[in-house]
Amino acid sequence: MNVRTGAGVRSLARIVARNDGRGGTSLPVLESDGPLALRRTRATGSEARVMLVGAMSGPLGGDHFTVEGRVEQGARLSVGSAAATIALPGQAKGEARYDVRLHVADHGELHWLPEQLISAQGSDLYVTTRIELAPTARLVLREEQVLGRVGEEPGRLTSRLTVRVAGQAVLDQELACGPGAPGGWDGPAVLAGQRAVGQLVVVRPEFATEPVTATVLGEGASVVPLAGPAALVTAVAPDALRLRRLLDEAFASLSQP
Repeated sequence: MNVRTGAGVRSLARIVARNDGRGGTSLPVLESDGPLALRRTRATGSEARVMLVGAMSGPLGGDHFTVEGRVEQGARLSVGSAAATIALPGQAKGEARYDVRLHVADHGELHWLPEQLISAQGSDLYVTTRIELAPTARLVLREEQVLGRVGEEPGRLTSRLTVRVAGQAVLDQELACGPGAPGGWDGPAVLAGQRAVGQLVVVRPEFATEPVTATVLGEGASVVPLAGPAALVTAVAPDALRLRRLLDEAFASLSQP
């Protein structure tokens, strides 16, 4: 659904992944239009793959984008994006919003791996990501945020991430950066002058009995166990390329037997 109003664009994209009973995953729901376009891509094995394509610029000031994803029991889904998302200032007043709502049923698996979100100068974006997981669900979720394009100051960016497993919160955190954000966001306790920040959330049932060990992963990254079958990797870096390298290395370390 895509509605243009004086306050900006409203857009909704929906994905449902379902076990097809033949060792694969079908996509009975793949709906989008306007700024958000969903495209199924070639997959291997039992996994379905979807690409999120930005069909228009944005989100701009006043826009409200929503992506809803549901992985049903025993299905496997991987979602990426074709390019970085750039938050830009718009003619409409007020902040832009980008909401992601994800649900994964028992024995389902979701890899949510979009490209970076870039906060351009003059923009004001509030991002919320909420994930609900069944007890035996699996998740790999990556978030990467870049403050400003090359040579420019960032806009204001507020991001909240909530992960619940079997109804219990294992992660609920918010980060605000840029003009108007609470003081200290650029200080040594938060970004320490870096301009790229990211995190990787990995949820696996086996982490409940064999939690990961809290570790510093080189300069600018760390992994910590969460209160549940989950681990969180947090990284800061001077640019998007270095940030991706840190998160990839962290995921590789978590994947080792």
